[in-house]
Amino acid sequence: MPALSLTPLTTLRLSAHYIPTHVHLPNTTAHSRPLLIYYSAYPPNTTPSTLESHLSTNKVIAQWRYTMYSQTHYHSTTHEVLCVFRGRARLLFGGEENPGKVEVEVGAGDAVVVPAGVAHRLLEDVSSGGYGGFCMVGSYPKGCSWDMCYGSESEGDKAKAVAVVKWLERDPLYGEDGPALWGRKKLEQGEKSEL
Repeated sequence: MPALSLTPLTTLRLSAHYIPTHVHLPNTTAHSRPLLIYYSAYPPNTTPSTLESHLSTNKVIAQWRYTMYSQTHYHSTTHEVLCVFRGRARLLFGGEENPGKVEVEVGAGDAVVVPAGVAHRLLEDVSSGGYGGFCMVGSYPKGCSWDMCYGSESEGDKAKAVAVVKWLERDPLYGEDGPALWGRKKLEQGEKSEL
């Protein structure tokens, strides 16, 4: 299995988004962990097997290869790591009616760390060749299993549970000193203040 070739952290383009709670969608308010998008973190021709093998070295276990559901949903039991290996798509985070929502386009080579509680959905597969081209490896911290929540009032207890989901031990791509840990380490030291 070839090793994953990562973009050096010094040149990685990263965006971090704090998304407010909206109606029954907890988003990042409950735990103050940002949605993280790593742009061109690895070569766009990276195989899903290479991604899966690398993620496992950072205590994140791949569980599926698929697109993203087109219905807004969130997970109350785990954080989610999405690594795009084919195509391009427009994604929506935070809920359709949320004034603080985030809409982004991602493609092969990009990765997204979706904290527990952050609503997400596929808006459009914009891959050349049309629908069905966009595909990701979906992964979760070792020992975690995912549930599906849709922001209904009856899910109130699940929305509250988001606040106590244990954070990632390692950055899923960069290990001990990656962006997923900066909030806990470097931001407290005044570094990477753009987050």
